[in-house]
Amino acid sequence: MSEATDRSADGDAWADACAEDLKAEKDRRRATYGPPPASAAEELRKLVDAVAGKLGSFSSPLLGTAAQGAVQQVIQQAKSAVEPVIERNPEIFDHLAAAGNELLAAYRSAVEGQEGRWTRTTEGASGGAPRPSDTPGRAAGDASDPRDEGPSGSEHIDLD
Repeated sequence: MSEATDRSADGDAWADACAEDLKAEKDRRRATYGPPPASAAEELRKLVDAVAGKLGSFSSPLLGTAAQGAVQQVIQQAKSAVEPVIERNPEIFDHLAAAGNELLAAYRSAVEGQEGRWTRTTEGASGGAPRPSDTPGRAAGDASDPRDEGPSGSEHIDLD
């Protein structure tokens, strides 16, 4: 037998074994964690259907039949505008969802950093900083602590 024949048979067997292992792992995860989440496009479709259903279920005697017909028409136009986009480019919504997650992670990181600076500042003001009597070069009972004088006016305050 030639090497080319051996490799293709081994390659197919390897690919088949990998496919079987992947299927078994997916089945195991589905049994453990339930079905995988739907794609972002499917979630958007569900959202549009839910909003359309909720708006369609509102029946107010104040609106009248003409207004309710107009609401139904707007709902149908919105659905007909969204559906082709979802059908043609479902991966766009997955990318948008991933970008949203990245933005959320960046925001969370910035907020945690700012909270850390705030708590360090607060800890220093609430007793974490040394008292005047503990400060070297300062006599016990010396009340002229520069921290008690307030801001000097030229101090930059970061509002971000």
